Parts: sequence; structure tokens; C-alpha cells
Amino acid sequence: MVGKTSLFTILTGKHEASRVGSMEVRIGMTKVPDPRLEALAKIFNPPKVTYATVEYTDFPAISKESLRDPSYLASLRTVDAFAQVLRVFEDQSVPHEHGTVDPLRDKNDLETELILSDLVVVEKRLERLEKDRKKLKNPELDREFELLERCKARLEENQPLYGIELTADDEKRIRGFQFLSQKPVLYVINLGEEDAENLREREEEFREKLGSKHVAAICGKVEAELAELSGEEAKELLSSYGLQESGLERLITATYSALGLMSFLTAGDTEVRAWTIPMNSTAPKAGGAIHTDLETKFIRAEVVNWKDLVDNDGYPGVREKGLLRLEGKQYVVKDGDVLVIRHS
Repeated sequence: MVGKTSLFTILTGKHEASRVGSMEVRIGMTKVPDPRLEALAKIFNPPKVTYATVEYTDFPAISKESLRDPSYLASLRTVDAFAQVLRVFEDQSVPHEHGTVDPLRDKNDLETELILSDLVVVEKRLERLEKDRKKLKNPELDREFELLERCKARLEENQPLYGIELTADDEKRIRGFQFLSQKPVLYVINLGEEDAENLREREEEFREKLGSKHVAAICGKVEAELAELSGEEAKELLSSYGLQESGLERLITATYSALGLMSFLTAGDTEVRAWTIPMNSTAPKAGGAIHTDLETKFIRAEVVNWKDLVDNDGYPGVREKGLLRLEGKQYVVKDGDVLVIRHS
């Protein structure tokens, strides 16, 4: 009763259920808002504009009981991050499971359940490793044992595995476990209508309270109203609250950030498009998001900032001013770069 399913429906427009493994859940896709694409589309006027997307899954609520269900656990492990909706709004007609509204308690309750679930997995694997190491001398088993001992110590201190420092090799060793507490969490603060004018202030307040930078504040009631309105009417309602964008737009952007993702862009007469890549990706990796050949046969990338491309009315303008750069394989792509990949 925190507004999770209502928000999912508004966010994705999905009402029907789907199946993940043996779990009945709801899955929906939503576009990542990106005004840069709209600005570029005005310059190039292409027949197609393609936004980046995020897939959301609405799971039944996490509880001690559900985390004992192997199919539920297996389904949870397939996601890249969690978005926990925390209820802040007061409403006598909507009962709370604990009788009182306390978002910090709810956050800690869920975190503890994820930690305990991971601790069970770690302890079982350590037991198995102990037996295997007695039978077989294998440095790889020793390294895995040491790593899981570190994980166990952290979990026993009631600390999630998210943020634990790992070498590239250790990250590979741990990846197969798909630990729940290692996944990033986006905290979605569902505020009452009286807080709609103070979304940004409340968002900052909860960043401090929750000790996380991945926080998005929304007002479910306002979002439900916005979902029923046309574009102009929605803008009017937002401006009446002193807002420029809906909470859901910030939620989607915050999801992207929590996942450690960013967008580079391609722009031309046939299509303007946002491509999703991990932050700090090199130019060949960005090319690989378009097509594997563009990574393996990468030569150079022509790079320009999207704003320069818009301000100078396209490629001839940026070439004339020397704003179009040639970059090699080591170039780290920045959010909002527009790329043209040269390949063999």
C-alpha cells in the first residue's frame, strides 16, 4: 500500500500481468526523457526519433516469506537494480502494514531481508568450499573462499554488498551469485499532495536521511492526474505546482543514473537516436552498442557535443568552426556526445 503498482501503471501504461520464470509479474518499457533528441530532430528533421528505454518489472512485495520461495528469489536475481517505493504520504483511508508511516524503517526492513538472503547463500557456498579445499589443492578455490569470507563479514555487520571494493577478477568470481544486496537501489519517495511544491527540497532531505544519492521524489496523486491530461494541460498543472518536469521523468532519469548508464547520440537525415552505454565507455564500446562490427573494426570517431551541433545548425556549421573532433580508441565518451563512427 505504498503506491508501487499505481506508479508502475502510470510509468509504463501496463495493466496486464506477464510471467518471469514461475512468477506472475508485470513488465513494461518506458522511454528515457531526452530533450536533446528533440532539439536535434528539429535540425535534421528525420522520419524516425528513437529514445533510450528502461524496462520496469512490478514484483509482488518482498517479505520474509517470499524470499524463502526459490522461484521468487530466482526472478529477483534477473534484474539489474531495485526501485523501492517508500511511502511518505499520510492517508487514513490507505492502511500501512505497520500501522504508522515511517520510510526509514521500511527502507531498513527491506535492506535487512536482502542482506539475510545473501548471507544464507554465502554460508552455504563457504561450507561447500571448505569440503572441496580439503580434497583438492586449488588456488582458485582459496581465492573464492577469501572473497566470500570478506562478503560474510560485511553482511554480518548488516552492510549490503553494494559498494564493496572488488578487483576485476573478484567481480567475475562473485558475479554468478547475483547477490541481491549488491544491486543498486533507487529510493522512490512517494509524497503527499501537500508536498508537491517541495519535491526537490524533500528529495535532498531524503538523500541525506537515506545516505544515498539515488533518490527520486514524486507525488503519486499528482502523477495520476498528469497521466489523464493532454500535453498542454499537463504543463499547466505542473507549473501550478512550480514544477518544470513530472516526478516520473525524474524517476526515469534517476533509474538510468542508478544503473550507471548514459546516452550518446547519433544524428542524421534518416534517424536521431539515443544509445545506452555504461558510463566511462570508450569510443569502440560505444560503436559496439550500434553494431559489433563498429567495435571490432573501429578506426576513429567524429565527435561533437549535441549543443554545438544544434547551435550551429548541423554538421557543416560545426566543421566550419572546428568543433567536430576526431577521436581514437582511448577516447572516453561523454553523456550527450554525438558520434559518427569510422570503421574498416
